[in-house]
Amino acid sequence: MASNGPTVQVIPLGGLGEVGKNMLALETDEDLVVIDAGVMFPEEEMLGIDLVIPEMTYLLERRSKLRGVLLTHGHEDHIGALPYLLRELSVPVYGTRLTLGLVRAKLAEHHLPAEPVLVEVQAGERRRLGSTFEAEFIHLNHSIADVVGIAAHTPAGVVLHITDFKLDQTPIDGRPTDYHRLAELGRQGVLLLLADSTNAEHPGWTPSEKTVGTALLEAFQRAPGRVLVATFATNVHRIQQIVDAAQASARRVAVIGRSMEQVVNIARELGYLRLPDGILVSQEELGKVPHHRMVILTTGSQGEPMSALSRMAAGDHRLVDIVPGDTVIISAHPIPGNERLVGRVVRSEERRVGKECRSRWSPYH
Repeated sequence: MASNGPTVQVIPLGGLGEVGKNMLALETDEDLVVIDAGVMFPEEEMLGIDLVIPEMTYLLERRSKLRGVLLTHGHEDHIGALPYLLRELSVPVYGTRLTLGLVRAKLAEHHLPAEPVLVEVQAGERRRLGSTFEAEFIHLNHSIADVVGIAAHTPAGVVLHITDFKLDQTPIDGRPTDYHRLAELGRQGVLLLLADSTNAEHPGWTPSEKTVGTALLEAFQRAPGRVLVATFATNVHRIQQIVDAAQASARRVAVIGRSMEQVVNIARELGYLRLPDGILVSQEELGKVPHHRMVILTTGSQGEPMSALSRMAAGDHRLVDIVPGDTVIISAHPIPGNERLVGRVVRSEERRVGKECRSRWSPYH
């Protein structure tokens, strides 16, 4: 870019025109930085494939000028490929506190040959990477906490990467997007804007995340038996609202699903999730709580075949069997391409249990 004078190359290694495996390289003559390192989950025809990772040969061939990996947030499609990259390259990784908390748990499972260098950053900070890049971190709202956009200050100009975002004026944590800094950058001049917002091409606007809490509370209070809620494990703000609605409706919460359990533990430990004393039910105590006093928080909102909700719907889960009187809430919009998988779970549940088990979609996502 910038044909006269200094140049910066923008090289998508994944995530462009597809859902998943987000990875972007920014390169000058002297330096190279990477924004995000995510995976994509396999499509139905990809038999025997567990994960799809970006093609990283370009980075391996230029390892001598690679200065760092900048993470925008902790979703799998932005951090899931990091272990595979760090297995081949020793490079510092920059991210916010929650993002790095999720990264540490992920890296621990991969037993890397060397201890990775993880650098915690906060919104508002700037970090120099090499002689031609300065990364500025800008607070954004999304369906996970601690999200930052990245303004890459280069000799050619500013490349503004605001990742996945939502314009929420009343977010759960009380920290709206830093509109002031974004406007200031706009006034100063931006060479290139890179942005991604689900359903941005549709007219209208999306309600605040806070409105979901009201809908959840109403559903919990109407439900005659257990409420099973499936949502994204990393959506800490949605999990907080589920916990709050459970407490307000005199219900307790059981967390089912490996990724959900892991995120709840990490978010609680780091202070991103508030759990009232006594509200959690262990898996051993699950059968001792009356159904009308129970909420089961689980994974499987995208119809993943091996997820907890899919196995519950099929009657194959070792702890939870969906029974008449249960209310199942899928509190997430299907990622494009996953609509059939989600529909399959709902049909499986209805065929096995019947219409006495009430399924519903969350009105917001």
